[in-house]
Amino acid sequence: MIDLNALKTFLLTLNAAGYATGEQKQWIKEKDGSTTIPFTQGKWSSHDNFFGGEPYGGRLVVSYEAKPVWIMVYYGSITPSADVNPIYAVLREALKNMPPDAPFRGPRELSLENGRYIYKNSWTGTVEQYSGEETIISGEETVYWAHYRGGLVDQRKGV
Repeated sequence: MIDLNALKTFLLTLNAAGYATGEQKQWIKEKDGSTTIPFTQGKWSSHDNFFGGEPYGGRLVVSYEAKPVWIMVYYGSITPSADVNPIYAVLREALKNMPPDAPFRGPRELSLENGRYIYKNSWTGTVEQYSGEETIISGEETVYWAHYRGGLVDQRKGV
């Protein structure tokens, strides 16, 4: 069985080094039009592969000693009337504030730009198996939403 505390620590480190940074220099544009953000730290590695712009979708796979142990799948969108750049900046800021005990996405709630944007994240479960939804609200309008789910994988043999 995987060390759950070590997994959570890696997820927090990965998040701080991955999409939340906004630095695209280490991102890989794939032939199928998707983008991959790879990350390795010691025996841990991750493969975050997504399709996007708008809407977007993808999966994040975490491996330990080259064996997949954890996954997250996600899908989301920004409303057509909203400017995508400030919304994704808000999302990256929320992801930088990932809760240590629930390292799935951002915190339960975060107010940004003096309350202009409110990020909300609702989830159930633990790092072993979870699902959730995040939103960004501007004024009275929900300008962004995403669903995500995942948990441990390949913990026992089976077909």
